[in-house]
Amino acid sequence: MPIESSTTARGFSIMELMIVVTILLILAAIEIPNLMRARMAANQAAAVSNLKTIEAAEITYSVTYNHGYTSNLAELGPSGQFASSQGAALIDGMLSHGEKGGYSYLYIPGPVVDGKVETYTLKAVPSIPCTTGDQYYSIDPSSQSSVFAQNFQAVVQRDFIAQVLKGSLGHGQTDCSQ
Repeated sequence: MPIESSTTARGFSIMELMIVVTILLILAAIEIPNLMRARMAANQAAAVSNLKTIEAAEITYSVTYNHGYTSNLAELGPSGQFASSQGAALIDGMLSHGEKGGYSYLYIPGPVVDGKVETYTLKAVPSIPCTTGDQYYSIDPSSQSSVFAQNFQAVVQRDFIAQVLKGSLGHGQTDCSQ
């Protein structure tokens, strides 16, 4: 009996592998920008939520300790010990340090009257403009708890604090549409 040799090919040819890799790269090129936009939208929604969380914590702090509002965000955060006016444990540690979810939070206390801070302004600026967010948010208690949103570039052009934050964070982007 003659011995038959098997000549059937097993596996994929290099051409078939190249076609599969090309298809995967095309799909990635289509989906990565969508993923980045979704991430930016999630960061922006979290920034609004964080502003409202800080506002609620400020009200709780004011009522609990009868000192008015805090003089900085760190007073709202955890202290490692029992809650006190120096570490009220009303917000998490990341937020009390002014950075969370792709946004930097700037807390500006108002004037001190009779030993109490009577007002404040809170701003949320994207940590990496046009990447982690393209909206700038601000809130103050005199605005009936409204969060104001503006395009980041419009604010940077007129707001000195946003310019300082943008410069101190080392970002040189000026147009999010690119």
